[in-house]
Amino acid sequence: MTLPCLRIAPVLALALLAPACVRIIPEPSRPTPPPPLAAGETALTSRLQPGPPVGSLNIGRDDAEAALASFRESCPRLTSRSDASGLTSGSDWQTACNAAASWQPGIADRFFMQHFETVRVGTGEAFSTGYYEPQIAGSRVRRPGYDVPVYAMPPDLVRAKDGDAQPLANGRMPLGRYDAQGRFVPYYARAEIEDGALAGRGLEIAWAADPVEFFFLQVQGSGRLAAPDGSVMRIGYGGQNGHPYTGIGGVMRERGLLGEGPGKYSGSMQGIMQYLRENPAEGRALMRENASWVFFRELTGDGPIGALGVPVRRESSIAADPKFVPLGAPVWLDLDRNNADGLWIAQDTGGAIKGANRFDTFWGAGEDARRIAGGFQGRGKALLLLPTGTLQRLGRK
Repeated sequence: MTLPCLRIAPVLALALLAPACVRIIPEPSRPTPPPPLAAGETALTSRLQPGPPVGSLNIGRDDAEAALASFRESCPRLTSRSDASGLTSGSDWQTACNAAASWQPGIADRFFMQHFETVRVGTGEAFSTGYYEPQIAGSRVRRPGYDVPVYAMPPDLVRAKDGDAQPLANGRMPLGRYDAQGRFVPYYARAEIEDGALAGRGLEIAWAADPVEFFFLQVQGSGRLAAPDGSVMRIGYGGQNGHPYTGIGGVMRERGLLGEGPGKYSGSMQGIMQYLRENPAEGRALMRENASWVFFRELTGDGPIGALGVPVRRESSIAADPKFVPLGAPVWLDLDRNNADGLWIAQDTGGAIKGANRFDTFWGAGEDARRIAGGFQGRGKALLLLPTGTLQRLGRK
């Protein structure tokens, strides 16, 4: 999804992530500093090395077909948007995209062999987690057992005007609200919202049944609400209250609640949920330590939508750092988790997904996806696929 995920570093701690991820994220080893740059080189191009021929990857037929379908969906954005990595321009992808539009089914592996070359960034040593689209019990209308409000973005949540607050580190003005005296103040925190700060304003777009499940859906940033009548409402990130995100997995580990032994809970999503349910008062207070609150909007049509602006697909879409991977580019993974080996298309981003060879695989929706993604972590090798001729243009071949 479009919102970044935040990482809690301690080993095996669950990173309860800002919108788009529910993951276990161990602390990766520190990367070796890159060598000094030659004249005219950028930090990224200096780390690129030619990889093996695409044909040597032995891409499976189904894998290639799924990747080609996702690549084809990416093309309208890929050929028109700016590449934050600086490796390519929209025109670099035009030939491959033109070919993808009419490529015959059954021979998708030849498409990638014909139009791409592989690139290794640095050592190519990859680390990947997994994410999914959660589905929880919810209803468009309030009914018994469905009492957790799902709020739309409130109109009084705004950015400060110049001079009314200190700019953030990125230069943008902070989010907040103007009080009755016209002063700019922080917006309502999670505890205030849960206590009714927004009640009665007509902002409810739905109601969830379980506050714990809804908390995790907020962390994820998008998901599905399954109603008692069998209907499903898809909701996506609409905005955030401007308060900093606090990962409760890290808080729990600091307090000695996670780990092995009597009285401790596992650092998985399931373990943290178990603690919240078995200790409702303490769990509610713990969730409130994350002052961040996510607002939603209803999503219609295909989805969920990734940062590239196209639907993300199970076992085809991957989140990557756009400073190192052009969004829309194919990525080849060879991990110690064989179910993630193969070809993926970079269509999403995440706050915890930072640096070269750091990825997040998408596993769809439902209990199966939740089981796989909730505990997914894999290490191995990664190759970036770029249009043929890119390395030579960049002076790396």
